[in-house]
Amino acid sequence: MPWWSWVLIWTGLVLGLLAMLVWFGFALFTKAMATGKALQDLGDRVAGVTQGQETPAQGRFRPSIFTDPTDLYLALELVRRDRAQRRQRRRDSLIARGKLSITRSLTQRTDTDA
Repeated sequence: MPWWSWVLIWTGLVLGLLAMLVWFGFALFTKAMATGKALQDLGDRVAGVTQGQETPAQGRFRPSIFTDPTDLYLALELVRRDRAQRRQRRRDSLIARGKLSITRSLTQRTDTDA
């Protein structure tokens, strides 16, 4: 191999390394900026709490361990019924459009545990 081929190879490797370092630096910079913004928002929220200002609740977290089990069961049943009603409405609309009779059998599917 001639000597100039080694120069081309090493030049390509060095340029590739520099491009990779620029890419990683840019990615690290954007992540650092996002982290800084999140920390600034957190600092603003903490400053609002320490000054006695009420921050708007964003769907406050309530652990379910302190909730009555019957309430949890009723909420779960409501979700299950809503899901079943949505499925049935979708099924009825597919039948009305005639698509279900082409792709699937017309037997009604029922859950045994519901």
